[in-house]
Amino acid sequence: MNFFLQRSEWRDLYDKVAGGERISDADALRLFESKDLNAVGAIADFVRQRKNGNRASYILNRYLNYSNYCILSCQFCAFARKMRDADGFQYSVEEMVQKAREALALGITELHIVGGLHPTLPFSYYTDMLRALKALDPRLQLKCFTAVEILHLAWLARQSVKDTLLELRAAGLNSLTGGGAEIFRKSVRSIIAKGKESAEEYFEVHRVWHQLGGRSTCTMLYGHVESLEDRVDHLRQLRNLQDETRGFVGFVPLPYQPDNNQVPVKAPPTGFDSLRTIAVSRIYLDNIDHITAYWVGLGLKLAQVALQYGADDLHGTIIEENIFHMAGAASPQLQKESAMIKAIRETGRIPVQRDTFYEPIKVWESLPSGEIELNGLPSPLLAANLATA
Repeated sequence: MNFFLQRSEWRDLYDKVAGGERISDADALRLFESKDLNAVGAIADFVRQRKNGNRASYILNRYLNYSNYCILSCQFCAFARKMRDADGFQYSVEEMVQKAREALALGITELHIVGGLHPTLPFSYYTDMLRALKALDPRLQLKCFTAVEILHLAWLARQSVKDTLLELRAAGLNSLTGGGAEIFRKSVRSIIAKGKESAEEYFEVHRVWHQLGGRSTCTMLYGHVESLEDRVDHLRQLRNLQDETRGFVGFVPLPYQPDNNQVPVKAPPTGFDSLRTIAVSRIYLDNIDHITAYWVGLGLKLAQVALQYGADDLHGTIIEENIFHMAGAASPQLQKESAMIKAIRETGRIPVQRDTFYEPIKVWESLPSGEIELNGLPSPLLAANLATA
């Protein structure tokens, strides 16, 4: 047994988890309220080890936002713009293909694509984009759209969510993103994202996708106006849907970034709170295999520490991230593959390059000989992001 648990008040909960018993909402709240971070982390690390052994993963991916124009005005969002705003943007299908082609030269296996609810783009734009991107390389995995985007696309297509998802899948969609979950409790949602889809709508989109055989990730935005009870309620609803569908492949806790928005919060969550949230999530979400430490919001150093507090994944290379950085994230735009491998190995774990569904692509028993290299000259954006990584 871990040293921190031998004489800890958490011995009873450790015994419960070690015996394969599911913890209750009251147990989760007790963990969230604890100041004994090492003991909570030790229980989470036990669960991680039991589920995933001595491996920790990352993915070679590229974030792409097709537009930040959005018909919504979510209070927490620093990304969205109206058509009248000078710093709004939208990319044509051809521009999206060019950005993807540059990223493929880096060896990526996934494009992660989300955007605002655009007021004028037709449904055909999205299906044309998927087909064009998939045509670059049929092995490229397209992880696209939040639940609220799917609802918007269904409205554009004048068809059901199921038929919309089927059409998007036929065009090349491989996975849904888990974004947009924020906090499910209505009282919190009305403060940070009034007008966005409800928790019920979020779950219905993912439920239908899972029933069609699709898989997705799920998230929680924490560290703003929610209470610890709200976090437990959020995790409970995720665990309930996972009991029903088994379609979530991973959970990504997202630390709130406070800049350039309308939510009256002055600072992001502390490192203590982030590690505790990751640990409690690992213990509570016993039916979701993977927990990601999102380095964009945490920074790579804290994300590395989180590998000892229940996380088994560091997310990806990213290359260009807008949503968190427009809200004040101080992390670089890109992580080199070698930096993530080094961060994983320093914790005593075996680095694993994974795909969209957390399946292993390559297991690194030793460090790679070089960095990610571009074939040819990088674009100015890639050159700048590589220089600061």
